[in-house]
Amino acid sequence: MLPKFTGFFMKAVIQRVDSAGVKVGKQDISTIKSGILVFLGIEKEDSEKDADYILDKVINLRIFEDNEGKMNLGLADIGGEMLVVSQFTLLADCRKGRRPSFAGAEEPNKAEKLYDYFIVQAKEKIKQVACGKFQQMMSVKLINNGPVTILLDSRKSI
Repeated sequence: MLPKFTGFFMKAVIQRVDSAGVKVGKQDISTIKSGILVFLGIEKEDSEKDADYILDKVINLRIFEDNEGKMNLGLADIGGEMLVVSQFTLLADCRKGRRPSFAGAEEPNKAEKLYDYFIVQAKEKIKQVACGKFQQMMSVKLINNGPVTILLDSRKSI
């Protein structure tokens, strides 16, 4: 039996990329080569535990090909890079009406602290970590490899 739906949770959309970058206005602010692009959505009541779970999954998911062409390697195994972009729209509730509700998204000051925590923890584990600019309109450019795109949810770890 599935757990009762109680709202949204910290979510991440991860994409295996050959390269990715973020621009704010006309200025390039960060780029990575081969690795993972993480779009991170932070919900009310999310904690460092949620961030740790998502980060561990991102780093260790075996979504990179080994010498036999099988997805058998994680980000750390290939020495890959990570780009983290805050994206509250991952928490959109579209069940009612036509305009998404973002009521489940964490208040910006708290969300930014958790976003920063995620990045600090990632930098301790991955050699090259880049990030977007919190609460800014960004242009994200990527070359998806595969394509491989996966949705992670911190509370589906039950």
